[in-house]
Amino acid sequence: MDQRFVKLAHSLINYSVRLQKGEKILLEITDDGIDLAKALVEETYKAGGVPFLTLKNSSLQRALLMNCSKEQMEENAAYESKRMRDMVAYISVRASYNSTELSDVPAEKMHLFQKYWSEPVHSKIRVPHTKWCILRYPNGAMSQGAGMSTEAFEDFFFNVCTLDYSKMEKAMTPLVDLMNRTDKVQIKGPGTDLHFSIKGIPAIKCAGTMNIPDGEVFTAPVKNSINGTLSYNCPTLYQGIVFDNIKLTFKDGKIVEAVSNKSAEMNKIFDTDDGSRYVGEFALGVNPYVMSPMKDILFDEKISGSFHFTPGCCYDEAPNGNKSAVHWDLVNIQRADWGGGEIYFDDVLIRKDGLFVLPELACLNPENLK
Repeated sequence: MDQRFVKLAHSLINYSVRLQKGEKILLEITDDGIDLAKALVEETYKAGGVPFLTLKNSSLQRALLMNCSKEQMEENAAYESKRMRDMVAYISVRASYNSTELSDVPAEKMHLFQKYWSEPVHSKIRVPHTKWCILRYPNGAMSQGAGMSTEAFEDFFFNVCTLDYSKMEKAMTPLVDLMNRTDKVQIKGPGTDLHFSIKGIPAIKCAGTMNIPDGEVFTAPVKNSINGTLSYNCPTLYQGIVFDNIKLTFKDGKIVEAVSNKSAEMNKIFDTDDGSRYVGEFALGVNPYVMSPMKDILFDEKISGSFHFTPGCCYDEAPNGNKSAVHWDLVNIQRADWGGGEIYFDDVLIRKDGLFVLPELACLNPENLK
């Protein structure tokens, strides 16, 4: 076995989910990733944990969803919910052979899946009640999505996934402290002039304990405080569809206008439920190895010099009261090579063109995290 998988599995079990003796962990593997799954099982036993394993297949999932019913989704959720409640930890290796496998599943069927299967199992049980971590796998499909050879992408993947996250965690402290003191946020850039408040909502470090790769500090906007326009410059893959050139207009927290290369499909997603036109997360990305989008949210939301502003459900750690089956991390890169941009906290410039300008935050700039 490639020893890099062994090193990654050790970090996932002992750092990311901090598995203890006797704790049950569910390992959920989609499509590919068998080598990493084996390493995770072995590391679980070494830690004294109890592994449970599920293998899923995107092509079979597509076949299942094409003609699914609400009752069927609810019964699937009931079975998986019972098992998830028994788990202390959860790791998902998402190694799709085809990232657009679900692109032709009818929107109403995807809605049934998200609302009646995925949300009850993951949003209501796994996220708040387990020690969880989600990651991708360096297969050919991911390499193609990144525009890289498989060998080059593997090197990139392991650099990103095995960097010193404990160092990153410490460097995030000044930003967390500042965000916890902040009321007003303004974001400016090409096609963007956005105002909102984060007052009273906690800022949370993400440094390798819930996602790999990691590298963000997130909070949530006060639900009804958002006004202005926001243009995203990263393409995004959601529900099997690639969206690009997204521009949202907000009034008192609500998305009142949404346009993109696929406006009709996007607006169907924003009409999923009462919370899908409101925002549940605001985060700053700081991973020094992730520099360009690859239409994979787990990577793209960590891009150095980026932020994401997320329509849909908030996290319990940073609650703003918004609940939804949707949680769509849409990303804007503010580095100079992507058009630049500025972020102000209480009228003070804190980041310009993707680089932190306050001395106490310079530790989060790329050269200081590698």
